[in-house]
Parts: sequence; structure tokens; C-alpha cells
Amino acid sequence: MSTTAPTIDLLLVTGMSGSGKSVALTALEDLGYYCVDNLPPELLQQFIALEQSHGARKVAIAIDVRSAASLPALPEQLELLRQSPGHAVQLRIVFLDATTDTLVRRFSETRRRHPLSLHHTDDDQHRLLTDAIEHERELLSQLREQAKVIDTSLLLPARLRTEIKDLIGTAQAGLTLVFESFAFKRGIPIDADFVFDVRMLPNPHYVPDLKPLTGRDAPVADYLAQQADVQRMEQQITQFLRQWLPQMQADHRSYVTVAVGCTGGQHRSVYLAEQLGAAFGADWATRVRHREAASWPAAQPRT
Repeated sequence: MSTTAPTIDLLLVTGMSGSGKSVALTALEDLGYYCVDNLPPELLQQFIALEQSHGARKVAIAIDVRSAASLPALPEQLELLRQSPGHAVQLRIVFLDATTDTLVRRFSETRRRHPLSLHHTDDDQHRLLTDAIEHERELLSQLREQAKVIDTSLLLPARLRTEIKDLIGTAQAGLTLVFESFAFKRGIPIDADFVFDVRMLPNPHYVPDLKPLTGRDAPVADYLAQQADVQRMEQQITQFLRQWLPQMQADHRSYVTVAVGCTGGQHRSVYLAEQLGAAFGADWATRVRHREAASWPAAQPRT
């Protein structure tokens, strides 16, 4: 009598060197995943078959530019896993990224060598490190397009662990929307699929009673809800997303990150991210996050 292999929840962790993959794998181990780092892509299908024979159900694999010679074959390997009737695999891909400046700083602080960098002198260290990072981006670009991207540029390790755990807890079927507020003064999130600039809207920062609050506080929300431009912006973003999200889901997208930015990432962008998250939550798996929350003033009582 034949037995059916168990469905494996396979999480492929990839991304830029220095972006936090080791932290992510540790978080996944805490969540009960069997984790393997730097598995050669050629062994992916055999490894999954082996784990199925052992009855494994949760597996996380890190594959990155350390397997540079084998990377071109990885997309085909992943497609075979998705389509093969003999492999009951629920595949998700997470790509950890960070700005080039952030990656250069991290490598400089740890004094570790980039996997693609050659031995070099101190004089050309910075230039060759930057070149290696940009080459790595090119090698991983096709894989990045299939993945849920997490920008770790401003994330401490504890926050990255939280992001990974939140991601795993999100519904796996269909498309998941992430609404993220941010401050333009700290740069645009590199994991955003859509970026909306709301700096032209009325700013509660200049209302003394509202300045220390955030867009999640009732007085700020009430103020912004009364502004015609704010409501028009919300309606237009909603219309745009409702028009294009079904096509993105039909294109097998698993995650879409919508970034809403204002000057300080405390009032307008926070309010709109919350509003959009609530509006789309009835139809899609939805998450709301606020990149600048750690820099907000001390929490105020909400009314």
C-alpha cells in the first residue's frame, strides 16, 4: 500500500550577504523549522525528497551567493518543486536586503570578507567591496523578483526576528498585503513594491497638541479624517490597488508591500497605512507596520 508524502512547508531564505540571514535562520529554528545553511542548489530536490521520507513538515533552507556558480539553475529547480506531483511542497521565498551603504558598514565593522570579493589592500577595500555587493545584486536579481523582500537596513536583530515570526504567522494561501509607513528623511524602503508620497498633505506636526502624538492616536486620526486632501489621497490609493492587485495575484505574487511616506513617519503616513490596512483587511491577508515606530515620542494615552 502506497503512502502519501507529507506536505512540507519549505521556506527558502536568501538575500544579500550581511543582510541578516543567520538571524533569520535562528528565528526559524525557534519556530520549529529544520534549518540548513548554504545548501547547494543542485541538491535541493534530493534534499526535499529525503526530508519527506523522514516525515519532515517544516524546513528552511538558506541559499545565496556562496553558491554563485549554481545560482542560474535555482529558478528552474524551484519551478520543478512547485510543479512536481511527487513533491507536496508549499514553497515561500524570503529575500533579505539592505542598502549598499549599510552592507559596507556591516562588513567594515565585522572585518569579514564578502564572498565575492578578492583579496585586496586597504587602499582599494571600499571600492572592491562595493563592486562585490553590486555584482551580488545582479546575480540574485531573478530570485529577488520571486520573493518577499525584507529591508533590514534599519532593523536590529531582535526586530528582524519579530518580522520573521510575523511573516510565518501570516496566511500562506493567496496574496498578503503589507502596508508600511516610513519617513522620507531616512530613505525609501527598498522592499517596497509601491511607494506613495504624502508629504503634500496637511501636517499635524505643526499643530501643537498633535505634534507629540502619532497617526494611531485618535486626535490625529480625527484631524486627518477631516482633511479633504487626505481623504482624496486615501481613495485614490485604494482605487489603484483594487484595480491591480487581482492581476498581481494572478501572476503568482505572494506578497505586495505598499509603502506610504511622509517627512517624519509619525503622523500622515502612519494614519494612511492604518486606514488602508483596515480597508483591505476584509478581502486580503493584511499586515501593517511602522518603520519609524522606535523613534516616536513616548506613547501617549489614546482617546
